[in-house]
Amino acid sequence: MATDIITGPVELAVLEFPGSKFNGEIVPALAELVNDGIVRIIDLVLITKDEDGSVTSIELSELGDDASVFDDLDGEVTGVLSEDDLAIAGDALAAGSSALVIVWEDAWARRLVEAIKGSGGRLVAHDRLDAETVSEALAESSTD
Repeated sequence: MATDIITGPVELAVLEFPGSKFNGEIVPALAELVNDGIVRIIDLVLITKDEDGSVTSIELSELGDDASVFDDLDGEVTGVLSEDDLAIAGDALAAGSSALVIVWEDAWARRLVEAIKGSGGRLVAHDRLDAETVSEALAESSTD
């Protein structure tokens, strides 16, 4: 992967599991997205925030036998996430929680990106809206 060119948009997500109750159930869903060519995993790190507020990052290679939950997830962990990135992610967590910090390429958008470039266009703005906000806006607009 290190030699692959990233052409699709790249996203960073912090998925919090309150009470550190990560059970690996999301891994098959992620694996499906990867196997279907929708996303490509670039980096993935687990972090925990203790009750005292201290944050610890755990690379998959450090999990030993516990890493087997990620066996079906195809992708390379490249170390794109810095210590500063992980500290910022940790600040967002509630005490006693764990999180999966993941960076992925939106592989589904590669063709669109190529077409934009081929047409002499360029992306000048991009933002991500959460589903809850959009759902609320749609509900409000349908009652007007």
